[in-house]
Amino acid sequence: MQGISTCLWFDTEGEEAANFYTSIFKNSRILGVSRYGEAGPRPAGTVMTVNFELDGQEFIALNGGPEFKFNEAVSFQVNCYGQEEVDEYWDRLTEGGEPGPCGWLKDKYGVSWQITPTILSELVNGPDPEKAQRAMSAMLQMSKIDIQALKDAYDGS
Repeated sequence: MQGISTCLWFDTEGEEAANFYTSIFKNSRILGVSRYGEAGPRPAGTVMTVNFELDGQEFIALNGGPEFKFNEAVSFQVNCYGQEEVDEYWDRLTEGGEPGPCGWLKDKYGVSWQITPTILSELVNGPDPEKAQRAMSAMLQMSKIDIQALKDAYDGS
């Protein structure tokens, strides 16, 4: 068990969300499901928590009720090594959700994600400030990140 796990508060969709996320990320699985008992506060037998792993990192989905909603103040960054990976995560996580600016999106549960190619940091933090600014300007115009467009901007083409 890792020392720190992320707990995601859902109304009633925790199990559905955990299954959705584990279907997207490699090296992912459901670790366990616990249910509410007679003491409540939800009906006995309904899912209380789902422990799951995404790419080896532990999460907990808690069906705690409608009191809290997700917002962009917290997001999960997915580091991608190529455009195919960017496209795959973007397409899967925006199903029923909504695209945002600069590689950000909200999934159908309202959880925010950053789909980030690893080359982005290299380009916007590159040693040539002019080239880095061109890459940054290009990225700021994008929704889903286009790696070739970033490289073209960096190179000035």
